[in-house]
Amino acid sequence: MGEPRDEYQRTLAFAEIALGQIRALSQPASPRNYEIWYNYATGYNSALNSAVNQVIEQKGSLGEADLEHIYNTYISTNRVGEQIDTVGARVLDEIKQVLEMIDAASGSATSYSEDLADASAKLAGAYDGDTLRAVIERLMDGARAMEMNNKKLDASLSASKQEIEQLQHNLAVVRSESLTDPLTSLSNRKSFDLSLAHAIVTAKQRSEPLSLIMADVDHFKQFNDKFGHLTGDQVLRLVAVAMKHNVKGQDIVARYGGEEFVIALPDTTLRSAAAVADQIRRAVMAKELMKRSSGERLGRVTISVGIAQLHGSDTAQSLIERADACLYAAKRQGRNRIVCENDPETTTKASASARVA
Repeated sequence: MGEPRDEYQRTLAFAEIALGQIRALSQPASPRNYEIWYNYATGYNSALNSAVNQVIEQKGSLGEADLEHIYNTYISTNRVGEQIDTVGARVLDEIKQVLEMIDAASGSATSYSEDLADASAKLAGAYDGDTLRAVIERLMDGARAMEMNNKKLDASLSASKQEIEQLQHNLAVVRSESLTDPLTSLSNRKSFDLSLAHAIVTAKQRSEPLSLIMADVDHFKQFNDKFGHLTGDQVLRLVAVAMKHNVKGQDIVARYGGEEFVIALPDTTLRSAAAVADQIRRAVMAKELMKRSSGERLGRVTISVGIAQLHGSDTAQSLIERADACLYAAKRQGRNRIVCENDPETTTKASASARVA
């Protein structure tokens, strides 16, 4: 009886530590935040603990974007891996069962072949009707047994085929979920990084332009604090919808983290990308938010946008950095505006310390 009690006390201690961290940092006691701090309390995920300690050492606290990044990097990805492993194990189990059924069928066929050989030998020496009848009945019994085994094998193979197809579907869903932001249904950062790398290679091979839009919701933290996280989520979904409705099929739209979004536009010049960005900016600004529970009008939100175009020597990181610098130039210049890297007033060497929310 001592072991369950010890486990109860131990897990309760972890829970108290997690809640204590949430209180100390004045964070919402959401399931995601609780899970992060519970994992931190256990100490089992050393990479998570190192990431948390590093952010706190640098910033003194963990912001919404930091929490989301840590959760997506050190918790949700582990779950996806576990799900894939589970599905993979079930597929292997199904394959094993199919092979066992084939082995059994092979054994039945071998046995039936032996019966045929034995019957053939007896037929050669059969001189009366009774002997002949007995041999024929034995052959018929063997044929019926063989037919029954074949039907069972066919049914089992059909069931296994359906199970494997379902498992393949489940695996595809898991993979899709691992690359999708659950709140906005846009691609997540991991998916975007993979897609951008491929788009850059293609653009360079074809000598085509490629532009990158980075957008950030203005004053999102204040809005979130004033109206709550549910309304904050509504804002993020609004921006996501505006982006999806204003891009082409080959464009890559993603939630990059927190309230930041990114769009890669293959075969698109800086000028054309600016036109797309302005359509999105206007679409976001045109939508007045309303609290669903009370009908209360909450006002409008705006976004700031930075745009850069791929250079011949660019990597994904250097392209993102230039678009990011333009984004924060737009913030410094008053928000609710677009800044391209070729704008005269753009300062692309702005340091991270000069950034504003």
